[in-house]
Amino acid sequence: MKYLVFLLFVAFQINAQTKNLKKHINYLASDQLEGRGTGTAAESKAGDYIIDQFKKIGLKPLGENGNYRQLFAAKKGVPPNISQVNANNILGWIDNGKTESIIIGAHYDHLGMGDQGSSLLANSNGQVHNGADDNASGVAGMIELARYYAKNKITENYNFIFLAFSGEELGLMGSKYLLDNPTFDLKNINCMVNLDMIGRYREDKGVSIGGIGTSKFWEANASKLATEMNIKHTLDSAGIGPSDHTSFYLKDIPVLFLFTGAHQEYHKPTDDANLINYEGEALLLDYIKNIIERLNASPKIDFKKTSNPHSTATKSSFKVTMGVIPDYSFDGKGLKIDGASEGRPGEKAGLKAGDIITKIGEHEIKDVYGYMAALGKFEKDQTVPVIVNRKGEILTLNLTF
Repeated sequence: MKYLVFLLFVAFQINAQTKNLKKHINYLASDQLEGRGTGTAAESKAGDYIIDQFKKIGLKPLGENGNYRQLFAAKKGVPPNISQVNANNILGWIDNGKTESIIIGAHYDHLGMGDQGSSLLANSNGQVHNGADDNASGVAGMIELARYYAKNKITENYNFIFLAFSGEELGLMGSKYLLDNPTFDLKNINCMVNLDMIGRYREDKGVSIGGIGTSKFWEANASKLATEMNIKHTLDSAGIGPSDHTSFYLKDIPVLFLFTGAHQEYHKPTDDANLINYEGEALLLDYIKNIIERLNASPKIDFKKTSNPHSTATKSSFKVTMGVIPDYSFDGKGLKIDGASEGRPGEKAGLKAGDIITKIGEHEIKDVYGYMAALGKFEKDQTVPVIVNRKGEILTLNLTF
């Protein structure tokens, strides 16, 4: 009978968490928030919502002057049309009376109405980019983890800091500012867990677990735990990648990055809440709880520099685009793509979903980072050969940027 009561309790907890995830994402990705563009009034409403959740959960403010917010200036646009806006990081924490803390973070900004680096894959300026997966999913997960640890009656060996970053879509501006102007002692940070686009888990593709190479602890535990939980996964050792964990890695803090991959709706107005796999996201949150349980039984973990210099992995502006969606979970040689957007250079050249790009012009493409580095070498209207592996057949396509 006690076992049955326990199972019913667990089922109730899971259902409550899934219900909360839906509530958060439905609001953050609603049309009324107009895509949460950096520094906009709509993004400020999203920030108000996050702060309200932090208050209800019982998190203490960890921003500036006893508040939850940390103000910073962000630049938007491309030359010569550059503007400056005021944006805010949002910080809350659980004080367990310990010296060291674990950080769980997610960015809450998105592309607004398509006016700040709107999708290179679609002409959608003026439309609401709701950003349900990117990154209402990560924010919702961060909030629910905050709720879990605030209510957890087990004494933890670490404090918990919960961060919602703005300016990620403009080049990690919020996290960079925070790390240069910290409101807490960076020496007392054990590690940082980054949740960015965790809402589209699929059993065939799984989740990419990044930052593995930044600590021996991750190397020993991250993949092993995922396997024990029957979570399909790929590993990325790099500490630098296209999200806010990069800023922490550059300050010698071990990082772990969860990402369920790009998709046809990435950076488009169609990234909506009805496409989120809520049960899959709940599974990934359980993974984080379990990895933190192992962290809780461990002293402060070590930090390692990763050998692959992936500075080009941060979000940047390029002169050209191929208009393809990378499969970030692919761990083979080359850049595997999930699709090529209609009317863009890749689609015009004949690229298709599932293609593996191994060379662009004279540049060998070993992975997504090599692809991003290569893009910076080309000019608009330039035509180059692209070598593609299509189901074992090697093709050469001519692509014009």
